[in-house]
Parts: sequence; structure tokens; C-alpha cells
Amino acid sequence: MSPLPAGYRIVSVPESRKDEFVAVDHLAFGFEPTPETLAEVPNTLEWDRTMAVERADGTLAAVHSSYAFELPVPGASVPCAGLTWVGVRPDERRRGLLSAMIGTHFERALGRGEPVSALFAAETAIYGRFGYGSAADDLRLKIPRGAKLREIAGSEALTVSFEPVDRERHTDLVSDLHRRAGAGRPGWMPRNTAALQARPVVDPPAWRDGGEPLRIVVVRDQDGDPRAYALLRRKETWVDAGPRYPVSVRESVAVDAAAAHRLWSFVLDLDLTSDVSTWLLPTDDALVHLLVDVRAALPRLADNVWVRLLDVPAALAGRRYLAPLDVVLDVTDAHLPANARRWRLVTGERGDDGTYGARVEPTDAEPALTVHVRELGAAYLGGRSLTAMVTAGLVVEHAAGAALQAGGAFGWPVAPVCSWVF
Repeated sequence: MSPLPAGYRIVSVPESRKDEFVAVDHLAFGFEPTPETLAEVPNTLEWDRTMAVERADGTLAAVHSSYAFELPVPGASVPCAGLTWVGVRPDERRRGLLSAMIGTHFERALGRGEPVSALFAAETAIYGRFGYGSAADDLRLKIPRGAKLREIAGSEALTVSFEPVDRERHTDLVSDLHRRAGAGRPGWMPRNTAALQARPVVDPPAWRDGGEPLRIVVVRDQDGDPRAYALLRRKETWVDAGPRYPVSVRESVAVDAAAAHRLWSFVLDLDLTSDVSTWLLPTDDALVHLLVDVRAALPRLADNVWVRLLDVPAALAGRRYLAPLDVVLDVTDAHLPANARRWRLVTGERGDDGTYGARVEPTDAEPALTVHVRELGAAYLGGRSLTAMVTAGLVVEHAAGAALQAGGAFGWPVAPVCSWVF
């Protein structure tokens, strides 16, 4: 990592310096929330994990923080440092400040026993050079009103409510359903603090872009238990032919197929509306399979969560594998030399769920694959194919068939995604 310029140093930021920290972030990202917005939106920073680069005069030049997460990975979860609020003042760019902060982030995460880091990339060209790999895609759909869905048994027995979002009434409902709906999905980061759990249901006027206050659709079973929700807003729009309101869905989850069918049957047929835009769906979301005419739903794929393996053997041993595997990986990692060597990954006995655990040990044996830690992070959640990376020239195969075997074992049948940006 690059050294800091003379007179600059990395410092911890206590909550008493919150205004200074936030001011640098706003300057870096080019926005300035109103005081009313700042008062309404909970600050989610964890102050024992919040850092900055301080100039000789005591002012802050760059900032970053992280969350203490448990990252869902194939068949398990691992401690994860969720990197966030990364910003450098525009007049301090190209001086190595970001590199120094990333080095500090790596060191502190490893010191806390977090073998993995994850982030959402504001700009995709930045983080690959630090070893982060794009590990998942999310799907965003624009669906015409009235789009037909395939029939699902049990859907008609469920009830729907539609009401304004209320922070006191809906925070726990959203938090609980989000956790249940994402169980078993790699990348589905839990919101593990009160501030993070409250954030989905806050709705300052500045976020509405002329639309209505945030609404919530809740699907319940015959006992009144919630089974699905969608957070959405409509925007009043009239044309010569009449109303053409767009519907923007901030977040949607369902715990089973019947709940998903009931939810989307309602959302796709709201009066006055013309189309529904979704946000951060997994690529294998039930809605994709339920649509009778999937061509009518205009899709957009975007990179979702990025993953960096900080402790390669601990990270690889922390997940499960779909097939038996005995492979030697020659890992390259310019930033964390402890990772840059040959590792033998050997799976053990088949578990009751049909998957395999693994042990990972250093070895001097000849490698079957040479892989940069960036590509290893991309494949870590099971949503990117090591076999495809060999075809693309990003992974080198030394032993015939090694890429096919490793690609099959690293894969996972549930598409990874994180449904919210942290």
C-alpha cells in the first residue's frame, strides 16, 4: 500500500467528530442533505470501526468505516468487515490516501478475526486493484402494469394490506421478514444493529423525487403472520391519455412462492399506474419465474456486492462446497503477502445437506490453478464460475480438468445477492 504524504496520519474518529467525518464524505460524493433529512435518517456508523486520514493541521482529508457483519456464504457464514463511507476530499486525490486507508482496513479486520471484507463499489474500476472481486449481480426489472403471473397454489388464501410506512410499527416486521426471506442465500447481509434495521423504513421528503410518501404492502397468512412485503412509492403522472403513474419498489421479500405470487399480483395491478420498477433482486428471484411474458419485463443487470479474501485459508475453509475437491491453488496477492502462496483445498466427508466442508493448508505441490485473490473473491459466494474465468484468461489452468472440477465445487444453486446497499 502507498505511504501517506509527510504530515498525514491515520486516526480513529470518535462520535464527537461526527460532523467533520460526514462533511468529508459529503464533499467527496458531491451532495449535501438537508438538516431535516439528517435529523430523520439514523446514522449507522460504528464508531469503534470509523477511521480517517488527518492532515498536519488536524483537519480530515479522507474517511472510511466498516460494519461488523456475518456474511452468508455457501452453506455457512463468516465474520466480515463491511467497508463503507469511503471518501477522499477532491483536493486530496492521487496522493495515496485511499491506498493507506485500505491497508489500515485490512490490518484492523485481520486483527479482529474477520477473514473477509465486502463492499458496494461506487465506481467499479477502483476496488479490483485492492483485490476485491465482483461476487454477485442484482437484477432490476421494469414491468408493465397488469403483467400476468403463473398460478401458484395457496396464493389466493393470503391477504394483503397497503398502508403508509410507520417506523414504530414496521421496523421489526421488515427486519424479521428480511432475515427469514434471505436465509440460505449467500451475500444476504443481515442488518444487525438498531440503526441499520430502522433505515429501510425512514422516508425523508428529500428522497421522494416528487413521489408519494413511502408505502408498504404486507402479505399475511390466515393466522395473520406476515409472509412478504414490498416498500414502494407511486409518482403522480398524467398524460393526454390519462394517468401513467410509475411505481418504484425500494425493497421486496417473500418467504415462499405463494407469498411472492400474492405480493406481485397486487403490486403489478395498482390503479392509475403504468409500470413497476424493482430494485436489487437476486437473478433467480421467484418473480422471474412467475412472469408469463418475461420479455415484457425490461431487465438490467448490475454488479452487487464485492468480496475480498483477507485470510485465504480461513475464508475458503469457512464455506461449503457442492462436490468433492482436492485442488492446489497458486494464489497471487500483492497487498497481503501471507495469502500469496500455494494452498491445497481438500474437502471432507459429505454432510447431511449433501455439501462438503474443506480444510485448506499451505503446500509446495504443483498447482492445478493459478488465481489472483480478486478472482477468488469473485467466485467465493458461488455466483461466478472459475471455469468461465479460465476461458476469459483471468485464471490459469495447469492440470487438465481442474477448472471444471473447481468450478463445479465452488458453485452454488442459490444466486448470491445483497438486497440493500451498505
